[in-house]
Amino acid sequence: MELPTPEELRERRLELDLTQSELAESASVSQPLVARIEGGDVDPRLSTLRRIVNALEEAEGGLNRAKDLMNAPVTSVAPDDSVHKTTEMMNERGFSQVPVVREGTPEGLIGTSDIRHRSEGNVGDLPVAEVMREAISIVEPDALLDTVDAHLDHNDAVLVVEAGETVGIITEADIARYLS
Repeated sequence: MELPTPEELRERRLELDLTQSELAESASVSQPLVARIEGGDVDPRLSTLRRIVNALEEAEGGLNRAKDLMNAPVTSVAPDDSVHKTTEMMNERGFSQVPVVREGTPEGLIGTSDIRHRSEGNVGDLPVAEVMREAISIVEPDALLDTVDAHLDHNDAVLVVEAGETVGIITEADIARYLS
């Protein structure tokens, strides 16, 4: 990431017809701090600079959030559903994984690899709860694309949750589709 100069920040803000106060509010920083950064009087922390740049990108309409990329409504299974029933549904719909949700609240994720790696007896007869992964990644609808992308570095999918309810799902394929 190339860091913008104070002059570049000021020019970009003015091009967007934003006041220092409007930019500060959007970036959750103080107006005097924006003025000092633009004036070259202070060298901001990287996290502060990133919030300001994100606020500028959002004002330009170039900043995507989880709600812009998520697939909704979410197709999910219950923890008590059978693995066989889940596998049939995944095959019919072309899914490689689905969230496990109880009354709107995410409890895990089950994918073809979880089923394939389960070696005991007839996996199809087991409830999903015994095969699913409980470690899931959750973001809010307003999470930035960078945040979602970072979660996908370590997870197969990211669930989008609002007020405790699962409202969407994002996979690597969704990010690739957006970037291409």
